[in-house]
Amino acid sequence: MKTKTDDSNKKFQNLKKILSEMDSVLVAYSGGVDSTLVLRVAKEVLGSRVLAITAESSVYPSEEVEQAKALAENLGVKHKIIETQELSNPKFFNNPKDRCYWCKRELFGELASIAGENDLKYVLDGTNFDDLNDFRPGMEAAHEFGVRSPLREAMLTKEDIRSLSKRLGLSIWSKPSFACLASRFPYGMMITQESLLKVDKAERFLRELGLSQVRVRHHDTIARIEVLKNEIPKLLEEKPRLQLLSYLKKLGYSYVSVDLEGYRTGSMNEVLTGDDKR
Repeated sequence: MKTKTDDSNKKFQNLKKILSEMDSVLVAYSGGVDSTLVLRVAKEVLGSRVLAITAESSVYPSEEVEQAKALAENLGVKHKIIETQELSNPKFFNNPKDRCYWCKRELFGELASIAGENDLKYVLDGTNFDDLNDFRPGMEAAHEFGVRSPLREAMLTKEDIRSLSKRLGLSIWSKPSFACLASRFPYGMMITQESLLKVDKAERFLRELGLSQVRVRHHDTIARIEVLKNEIPKLLEEKPRLQLLSYLKKLGYSYVSVDLEGYRTGSMNEVLTGDDKR
């Protein structure tokens, strides 16, 4: 009888085969679970013919960049950090529904140039098979620049990726999912450096309270907090509740709310209709 482990192992072997046929690669490396698995296996299969690039800007917390740097060093992979300028593009900071496309278009364009300069055949990202179920306009930019998504090609789901990462001894196998801070803003609301910093500080405070997976959705004067359903009661305990209220109001939020549906990826996309996603 075929088990989940058997299926995951088959996908893993396919991932290695896909990577081995690429010869040399540049990995768009965020330091998250998905791109870390891509980088780890690429290093195993391709050796020194791998370069990791991490983007640094206002839309990424500095602690994420530092963690990516440490992980790449631990894996023994060549690693560079580049600065991206999303907030200089009105097609990004005005926050249209295809905001992610313009962000990824800038990133992948730069990565394609770096790959060419270093004689690397492919640019890779960490898109996985589950990502096909969400609205991700950035995939169009990936297609335009010929970016490959080996996890998706090998049909590896998030569950597969965490299981394999744990088996391979990757320290971040259970790291909470992360998306750039721009995903905390409703479409149409302008994204500024000040508001990004506010969200970053609010989420960092929640993690310091011991919450694992957090999102602070920024609705102007309202902070809508998403945490895992089983962690919602922690927010209602008197001491952390008062601490959170005090801190977020100091940041400039007039109202603080808890989303009773709990954390879920892409919650800002729930307002989009089928036509909006085209």
